[in-house]
Amino acid sequence: MTGGDQSRVVVVMVPFVAHGHLNQLLHLSGFISTYDIPVHFVSTAAHLSQARARHHSFSDNNHIHFHAFPTPPFTTPPPNSSIPFPSHLQSSFDSTLHLRRPVADLIISLSQTATRVAVIHDSLMSYVVQDVKSIPNAETYNFRPLSAFYTFWDFWEKAGRPFPVDRNLLNRLPSQSETATPEFKKFTKLQQAHMNLAVGELFDSSRAIEGEFIEYLEREEISGKKKKIWAIGPVNPVQIPYDVTPSETRHRCLQWLDNQPVNSVIYVSFGTTTTFSDDQIRELAIGLEKSEHKFIWVVRAADMADAGNSCGGDTMVRLPDGFEERVNGRGLIERRWAPQLEILGHFATGGFMSHCGWNSSMESISMGVPMATWPMHSDQPRNAFLITDVLGIGVVVKGWERRKELVTAVAVEEAVKRLMGSEEGEEMRRRATRLGDDVKRSVTEGGVRCLEMDSFISHITRHTQTLHISAERSSSRNVFLSSIGAANLTTLSFL
Repeated sequence: MTGGDQSRVVVVMVPFVAHGHLNQLLHLSGFISTYDIPVHFVSTAAHLSQARARHHSFSDNNHIHFHAFPTPPFTTPPPNSSIPFPSHLQSSFDSTLHLRRPVADLIISLSQTATRVAVIHDSLMSYVVQDVKSIPNAETYNFRPLSAFYTFWDFWEKAGRPFPVDRNLLNRLPSQSETATPEFKKFTKLQQAHMNLAVGELFDSSRAIEGEFIEYLEREEISGKKKKIWAIGPVNPVQIPYDVTPSETRHRCLQWLDNQPVNSVIYVSFGTTTTFSDDQIRELAIGLEKSEHKFIWVVRAADMADAGNSCGGDTMVRLPDGFEERVNGRGLIERRWAPQLEILGHFATGGFMSHCGWNSSMESISMGVPMATWPMHSDQPRNAFLITDVLGIGVVVKGWERRKELVTAVAVEEAVKRLMGSEEGEEMRRRATRLGDDVKRSVTEGGVRCLEMDSFISHITRHTQTLHISAERSSSRNVFLSSIGAANLTTLSFL
């Protein structure tokens, strides 16, 4: 297949606005662009600015075109540490519904000159891309940003448990109770009405990690015969080049890690949506201090709904008096944005205390780093279970059954010592290293991830030499263009 053939196909990326979701589709955009396929990445103006500030490298990719669309202003409540789910971001989530019209206009415009427009959208943006079905030479692909493990159990239960599974595993599976707010459930229900329009499903997962559960998802009882599934993960890079040249642009966390022994540091970060109470911050700080192990702790407020102060600001986070002085030299406190993938890929990082969002989990698995699990909401409890009970590469800091309890300093100390200073932890590290090596092999030529990506690219570029838009199709497009221009879009009353 020549570059000229592939240039007849255009990809449009429509990510959800939570940073982990944006991050995944940014990485996928980079991968697809290596096939000489132009990618158009769309988001709200505020979130696109945030994402590009955190990923400078994408600014130099001539194959990726960014489209920033404004949304109406909305009020932003402060994060509420008593609610694990980031309910303060709901106004931001709801604002994405206003992208339906500008995204449709963009796709229509691209469809005028492209042979095919392949729209890859986060499953939580299904509402926004619903009009693609009326564009003759455009089709949608539903990107699943969650683990195959989580997704399988969700689909299996909704399908009425159509075939037997490991009863022991099922009995120990964390419940889905209290994982989201009623407002977010209402938002996801709006998306579900349009998810069946996609012609295929993309998973940020790998058969090297979750092969059994990907095969379950492919079974007719779960997927039917209509949609193709591609496990194209990990979408994040798995080889991080080490820069030995001191540079002012090299992040301070990486400079500090350069001077630490191999596998001696635990990286502590709970993503961009977590807000801890003052009591929980104090217990975590004391636990890290008493563990006597080296650590990097990202201490920053959760992203705000307007994304305006999401790259820094720690005004809501207060550490115990004297804590930073007492751990000086052994612990590094990072109060701003940290390059997580590079930190996990550093030789000195030997563990990761995490909320177990799937983006973070995949990055840790890819880098061969075992985890200390502390799930907060959504898919995270089952991701944590996958890491500890299925893959065997993690210890539990806080189990989901104790979700309403304060995690004590003693529990933090014990989890860190178990992961970083015991033979059990060393065995987990060996398993994580082997799994990370399997993942790295999967992305090489002939590897399973490489084959899946090639298969997907072949699918979206199929028949491009003979595909031409007929006068009839052009007429259909013009009819659609007129209809969407006059559309009332009354569903936006949801906002």
